[in-house]
Amino acid sequence: MEKNREFSYKGLVMNGFVTLLISLVWLACIIVSVPKVQTDLGGFITILVVVAFIFFNTGFVKLEPNEAKVLVFFGKYSGTFSRTGFYWLNPFLVKKSVSLRARNLNPEPIKVNDKAGNPILIGMVLVWKLEDSYKALFEIDSQSLASGQTAGKGMASRQLSLAFENFVRVQSDAALRQVAGFYAYDNADSKDELTLRSNADEINVELVKTLNERLAMAGLHVIEARINYLAYAPEIAAVMLRRQQADAIIGAREKIVEGAVSMVKIALDKLTDDHIVTLDEERKAAMVSNLLVVLCSDEQVQPVVNSGSIY
Repeated sequence: MEKNREFSYKGLVMNGFVTLLISLVWLACIIVSVPKVQTDLGGFITILVVVAFIFFNTGFVKLEPNEAKVLVFFGKYSGTFSRTGFYWLNPFLVKKSVSLRARNLNPEPIKVNDKAGNPILIGMVLVWKLEDSYKALFEIDSQSLASGQTAGKGMASRQLSLAFENFVRVQSDAALRQVAGFYAYDNADSKDELTLRSNADEINVELVKTLNERLAMAGLHVIEARINYLAYAPEIAAVMLRRQQADAIIGAREKIVEGAVSMVKIALDKLTDDHIVTLDEERKAAMVSNLLVVLCSDEQVQPVVNSGSIY
């Protein structure tokens, strides 16, 4: 058994239905014997038997799939019981219910600064589950994390669930700020640099790694984490939109010029190969200029008919 680590409960465990039958027989004996009690000593013994009967019945536990009971014997961790079904355990054990099911967390987007110092809004959704019940209950102060949210002994399981969710929420906020600060929102000048907008898969892998490093102390494990919201902060969104539009226009112009030059070359080669007309360098330059104006113009170009000589 590893110290400060979850392990399975190895103590007394009985089938719940067999124990329930014993309990019913015990109850029948009490009912039959109570009317026959005639002395003070007999009455005292009967009270002790009834108290013992009630205490005996506190040992019943019922577990559904992916549920567990963390067992504590007078302050000492005795193991985690996770067998599905109906059982009877030592009544002296304090039984704390925990859920081992996967849970979603979708916090509100937060404002952070990216690698370039630009304020951005970023949000994520993650799937997590409890992996080590010992760490979850005894390595973090779950009671103070959930204080003020629920009250009453019957809400203990819900209180623990809220405590774990609050812990994950705080640590996910810190992890998201950390990861977002390592990368720029976008970088049109460098195609090799990882960015938040263009390399979502790589960023998500780094985010999962960072989250698991932070949550390991609490016995919690992140199955999946993905950035589901990414935008510039409102104060710079308009400026960044204009910059993106300018980058898009420049990129489109580059493609237009590249295509126009290719088309001009094809036209000149076709005229020369088919011996349609022989052009000197000056006439070729004039033709190239005219074709580029026609092909690269945003508006329809009106042709100019030259009735004379170029010279």
